[in-house]
Amino acid sequence: MINTDVVVIGAGPCGLFQVFELGLLGLKAEVVDSIRQPGGQCSELYPDKPIYDIPGIPVCTGEVLTENLLQQIKPFGAGMHLGEELAVVRPEGDGFYLETDNGTEFLAKAVVIAAGVGSFQPRALRATGIDAVAVNCVHYRVKESQQFKGKNLVVLGGGDSALDWVLKLVPIARRVTLVHRRDEYRAVGATMAAMRRLVASGDMDLIENAKVTELLGDENALESVIVANKAGETFEVAADHALVFFGLAPKLGPIAEWGLDINRKTINVDTERFETSTSGIYAIGDINYYPGKKKLILCGFHEAALAAYAIKQRVEPGKKVHVQYTTTSPIMHKRLGLTGDEE
Repeated sequence: MINTDVVVIGAGPCGLFQVFELGLLGLKAEVVDSIRQPGGQCSELYPDKPIYDIPGIPVCTGEVLTENLLQQIKPFGAGMHLGEELAVVRPEGDGFYLETDNGTEFLAKAVVIAAGVGSFQPRALRATGIDAVAVNCVHYRVKESQQFKGKNLVVLGGGDSALDWVLKLVPIARRVTLVHRRDEYRAVGATMAAMRRLVASGDMDLIENAKVTELLGDENALESVIVANKAGETFEVAADHALVFFGLAPKLGPIAEWGLDINRKTINVDTERFETSTSGIYAIGDINYYPGKKKLILCGFHEAALAAYAIKQRVEPGKKVHVQYTTTSPIMHKRLGLTGDEE
């Protein structure tokens, strides 16, 4: 059994920054995430994609943002329980008992849900032969683009992720073919225009109003895919790898069973404490809802700061929580490991 002040559900940017804000106030946190690495959607879906709206950082990738946040929270020694999903959350005494699907148990004084869009999984490709080809030939995310150098690639999808990766992979792959079920796209105009220019110059292939119906190969390798269009024509396209970007199927998962005030697939909170309808359970980031809500990382950071102060007041109800500044506060310097042990 792990005793802690707060259990943070979600190891994305907002969840990691929540650990930092709690740590500054002297509160210990344990982090639980069903994904097997920290970073949430930033590391899971687009680790190399640039982010431009983090205050004070002109541009950084999702991977770099995650690395910086992990470095920032090091002084606070938060436990990381990755690849585990919380299955049980129930009131116990003045706090909560929590248990993951892996059997890890916690006693906490408060809970923060920073689960992004919830427990999400990429929408899968359904095609004949997909179970027969090598599992490392069908990808729903890209960790390292150089693994595709000199390969024949078929990219499926019509959103930002699909087109962003097309633009990044065309210069290094042998050949890239984009297959999209429609002739309308969900990507930004500039990206779509860049893709169209590559098609016009003959640097890549595009098949619209079509879908991949069959994968040909064996357990050792993918060889090609069969593409069928709406006109009833079929094409065989050489492919060493298939990259599938059909978007995510977000699910609240067990969170939906915790008795919280749910607003479609988000959780209603107040804007003073970012507390849910259950006292002691808070929600920050994309998973929460309140009037005027904007799903931006920087908004989640703001929510994490206010939630931390509310939790501090809950944990120590008889004390006034003063705002202190990291530039001048000796106690915060101690908590950050800058001036020795905290008193």
